[in-house]
Amino acid sequence: MAVEAADLPEREGMDYDVVVVGGGPSGLAAAIRLKQVAPDATVVVVEKGSEIGAHILSGAVIDPVGLDRLLPDWRNDPERPLTTEVKSDQFYMLGPSGGLRLPNVLMPKLMNNHGNFIGSLGNVTRWLGKQAEALGVEIYPGFAASEVLYDDNGAVRGIATGDMGVSREGEMKDSYTRGMELRGKYTLFAEGARGSLSKQLIENFRLGEGREPQKYGIGIKELWQIDPAKHRPGLVQHSFGWPLDGTTGGGSFLYHFEDGLVSVGFVIHLNYQNPTLSPFDEFQRFKTHPMIAPTFEGGKRIAYGARALTEGGWQSVPKLTFPGGALLGCSAGFMNVPRIKGSHNAILSGIMAADHVAEALAAGRANDELSAYEAAWRDSDIGRDLKRVRNVKPLWSKFGTYLGIGLGGLDMWTNQLFGFSFFGTQSHGKPDHATLKPLSQVKPIVYPRPDGKLSFDKPSSVFLSNTNHEEDQPVHLRLRDPSIPVAKNLPEYGEPARLYCPAGVYEIVYADDVKKTDPRFVINAQNCVHCKTCDIKDPAQNITWTTPEGAGGPNYPNM
Repeated sequence: MAVEAADLPEREGMDYDVVVVGGGPSGLAAAIRLKQVAPDATVVVVEKGSEIGAHILSGAVIDPVGLDRLLPDWRNDPERPLTTEVKSDQFYMLGPSGGLRLPNVLMPKLMNNHGNFIGSLGNVTRWLGKQAEALGVEIYPGFAASEVLYDDNGAVRGIATGDMGVSREGEMKDSYTRGMELRGKYTLFAEGARGSLSKQLIENFRLGEGREPQKYGIGIKELWQIDPAKHRPGLVQHSFGWPLDGTTGGGSFLYHFEDGLVSVGFVIHLNYQNPTLSPFDEFQRFKTHPMIAPTFEGGKRIAYGARALTEGGWQSVPKLTFPGGALLGCSAGFMNVPRIKGSHNAILSGIMAADHVAEALAAGRANDELSAYEAAWRDSDIGRDLKRVRNVKPLWSKFGTYLGIGLGGLDMWTNQLFGFSFFGTQSHGKPDHATLKPLSQVKPIVYPRPDGKLSFDKPSSVFLSNTNHEEDQPVHLRLRDPSIPVAKNLPEYGEPARLYCPAGVYEIVYADDVKKTDPRFVINAQNCVHCKTCDIKDPAQNITWTTPEGAGGPNYPNM
């Protein structure tokens, strides 16, 4: 028999000045900055991954502006996490059998990566975690923030971590442990793209009113150890075009950094229309291109992962503040889409939020709204970074890859040279879950079988992500209506969850595979890499991603 809320033991609690939800770049930057400007403030960071960095995945070419502002001497640290500077920028437009390199002179200055660093964002956050702890920040990895706590006036007063030791049927096991309350005068939410609590706050406080819908992409990445003869530390390559058609947005990245490592990945905009498209398989197909495959021949794939990213930019950033807290980083949607960069803005947002929290604490305030943070961001470096690229994504979506990218490039040039846009501020249109066409209106995509050398299947890929969840726990991927996948999504769209998920979480299983009788929708929750794509792309908005037991999910070593 499932445990009723009234039967649960009372939670223990701890009180802090500031509670930070999420141990990524923005959350750790906020914690560090708070201790820099308010050393006596008590600050705690709660992180659902097994350790700081375990759930962090990014390309990553990192603009150091945020690190320079937060920790100006970081380059002098012998254990600094970034050592490979960008030496060469290359942009390609790919066709099925070849490609065209675009001259760098045509690229707006903001697309220039020189002065940036290639590395692992996971390792950057691990290093930031050490800096935070050295300043006195308490960090609790392996604890998932599962509930927002409110006071009697409706203001946020902290979070509760999830209960552990609950069976799949909702019963207490012998290992049952009640979650804890972490209460704060202010709570900062830095969960990354489509954070589960941030999503609730945006809905509860109507933070998205008057804004465009948030847009998303899915980024899928592999880490390879390649032949030393082919390794070019500091080389950055980006491409668009093949294998995607002209109406589907997305592109690749390929970065050479230290120790013979290459990060390769593919981003697909989640406003795609064909329900038979599989982002995972498009990425695998990309690696077989004749201009890409030679890099990996003789190499070894050593890591895999996937993560949703915010793409709405300037138009889609929700209101950042509410009584008792604020949104930071990708929870706020601060990624710069054409640059494929968000960590610099994440760190800058952490610094900015921390400064406003410190000012509020010094004034003796608590659990009120940090209105000055909301008022400041658009005139800050973050706002300037996002405003000048605000039309790139909507122009791409409206006019397709080739014309859209050309118009987006023109818009970036006019913003750079003259400080204005011919296009004003374009709208994004439909949310991503509303863009799929029915099966009857599309040509099904048939993908080649993986060869096990350059292209791979989902099970072997998930294995490399080190994903693990306690098997006997409630399924954290919840269906609002269990009948919808088979009754509606399957006949109309072929149930796209089985394709857009990059980890093989969702399946349609038939009693008779040949006759396709008695279909069942199966959720393999143990495979989940916490990318959040299902929460975003499901056409019926029937799937809600919630936090599993703390420490569950991927364990990325250096992604």
